[in-house]
Amino acid sequence: MGVLLVGVLNFTPDSFSDGGRFGSVAEAVAAGVGMAEEGAHWIDVGGESTRPGSTPVSVDEEMARVLPVVEGLRRRLPAGVRISIDTYKAATAAAALTAGATVVNDVSGGLLEPAILEVSASAGAAVVLGHLRGKPATMMAAVGFADVVGEVGDELVGRVHAARAAGCREVWVDPGVGFGKTSAHNLSLLRDLARLRARVDVPLMIGVSRKRFLGDLTGKPAQARLFGTAAAVAAAVMGGADAVRVHDVKEMRDVVAVAGAIGASS
Repeated sequence: MGVLLVGVLNFTPDSFSDGGRFGSVAEAVAAGVGMAEEGAHWIDVGGESTRPGSTPVSVDEEMARVLPVVEGLRRRLPAGVRISIDTYKAATAAAALTAGATVVNDVSGGLLEPAILEVSASAGAAVVLGHLRGKPATMMAAVGFADVVGEVGDELVGRVHAARAAGCREVWVDPGVGFGKTSAHNLSLLRDLARLRARVDVPLMIGVSRKRFLGDLTGKPAQARLFGTAAAVAAAVMGGADAVRVHDVKEMRDVVAVAGAIGASS
């Protein structure tokens, strides 16, 4: 199948680039169905912003946001399109898996609530282990790496071992571009993605869509970072990414097709 396209579907009021976009569950579900029609292989549903400085929401509030969306997507999406729940909370993950999700995407890799790994394993769900030091609200307070690629790789390997020990069978990792990392760190990760990919030895998801480091490079706000995103997605694909998490599915589908063909022929 090649590189998978993961469509971002945030049903939140405060996500960094698409917060408050949807006024109802029906609008959010329709947007997810639209992304699948544009070529997304998987829809990632989130109910809490994890941007730097974000305010955490309660489990009850998060579930009230995401569960109707997951249920609506499962009814309307083809069986082959995956639905993931973007959460670090074990209770939300469990409820979303019951509602129809089949993947848990945890930005903390199971560090914030370790029980999420057992939840995923018991449901037979795939798990995406993100790299994060600390909590989303404070992750930029003390950013420091001597070798960001090596350190992120080592820490992700540790999370993979934890997930395997919990019984998870399908394990992915995400190096957490933009999560507790400077623009220079993010560029280093993309530049040396092949080394990271070899170190972790499991499928790799990359999320660069509209992120702040692209704004640092281009001077443009989140909604105007389409071309910057395209360049970063192309680099990720050619560096060995197995999936890319994006807001603009239709446009990034072409980027992935071309970058994948170039990488395959090199």
